Amino acid sequence: MTYGAETWTVTSKLEKMLMTWERKILRKIYGPTKENGQWRIKTNEELMTKYKAPDIVNVIKIRRLEWLGHVVRMNETRSVKKFFEGKLEG
Repeated sequence: MTYGAETWTVTSKLEKMLMTWERKILRKIYGPTKENGQWRIKTNEELMTKYKAPDIVNVIKIRRLEWLGHVVRMNETRSVKKFFEGKLEG
């Protein structure tokens, strides 16, 4: 799901969509809870305490920072570095 996410423009709308998608998948993985003889879906809080990993939006933000580190260390002749520094010719 996060392949190439380093280059995404993450808006608040996209963040909401990603968080909703992640909770939907986690609910399918962990399944419903039986409480007092009744089945119910897990709350968002229950999902996050069970999952214990950073949410998808934080993972994307971390990867973007890691990618920025790679770009900063790149050779000056690489096109990505030129775009980043704004030194385009022609």
